[in-house]
Amino acid sequence: MDRRQFTTLGAASLGNLLTRRLWAEQVRAAASPDKFYFALVADTHIIDNFYVKGSENGVEDNESILVTTPRLTSARDLINSLDPAIEQVFLIGDYFHNYPSTDYDFYFKNTTRLDNAKVITDGFKMPVHLGFGNHDYDVRHVPREMSHRLFKAKFNAEPYSVVDYKGYKFIHLNNFLGSTQDRTSADFNPSIGSLGEEQLHWFEAQLQQRKPTFVFIHYPLIQDRQVEFADYGLHPLLKKYQDNIQVVISGHVHKWIDYSHLYGPQHYTMAATRYDPNAYMLMEVDTKRATWRFMNIDLVQWDSHYSKPWHTT
Repeated sequence: MDRRQFTTLGAASLGNLLTRRLWAEQVRAAASPDKFYFALVADTHIIDNFYVKGSENGVEDNESILVTTPRLTSARDLINSLDPAIEQVFLIGDYFHNYPSTDYDFYFKNTTRLDNAKVITDGFKMPVHLGFGNHDYDVRHVPREMSHRLFKAKFNAEPYSVVDYKGYKFIHLNNFLGSTQDRTSADFNPSIGSLGEEQLHWFEAQLQQRKPTFVFIHYPLIQDRQVEFADYGLHPLLKKYQDNIQVVISGHVHKWIDYSHLYGPQHYTMAATRYDPNAYMLMEVDTKRATWRFMNIDLVQWDSHYSKPWHTT
């Protein structure tokens, strides 16, 4: 680790100290048994000893990829330290960074970035729920079924999932299961997300329960196919059920972007711990008032990688 990287992580540690202090002041003052807290992180991009240095695009990418482990660890330690406690964590894809081998058995004969990522997230005090990102697949070279087998074997994680918690739903969608991500399909285009018919029907069945729902998806909605089967698709479903969808949160572009209600529900894209250990979302839910709050929104530097640390002055 060079001096600049050390200084960056030192600043993050100071920011975490200030965040803990302000969290205690703000949250304890309004403490209520009707409230609970959850956090989100995205684009952690953990690597291993098989990673080839200098293989990214540009200086910033090549520097940031080498400190993804301490940056996620910093975010984890901050989230663990908050009191009142964070109760659930959701990770919105790109958990690790690419595949060092196309051989399934390789991942059980060697310690790889998958294992390194799990060691870090096993250190969270609360459950961590994983979503898939494009770097958790390699749709050009690695069968999607192999990625699913690895996620199940290593992390006990499914391609898409729902957590029912205290009357709320938390849904991880997977925008890599449709035809645009199928290398045998005529409309194969890895830069465009699609869900596939089975997942779309599953998603609507969840929404039909009319519970307040948080939706997480790796690609921003602007990058996901609007409809996939006639007029049936992700965008119409979001608008149809926008009254019970609390917010849609994505990752992938590594920057904070506020799409407001362009797609029906509020839609945010969040920045990456790869570039900033302060790039997490701390969320409060008030079950009695049926409201939610993005606690550190005032610290976000929109259209950038970065979020300011909390301070008391």
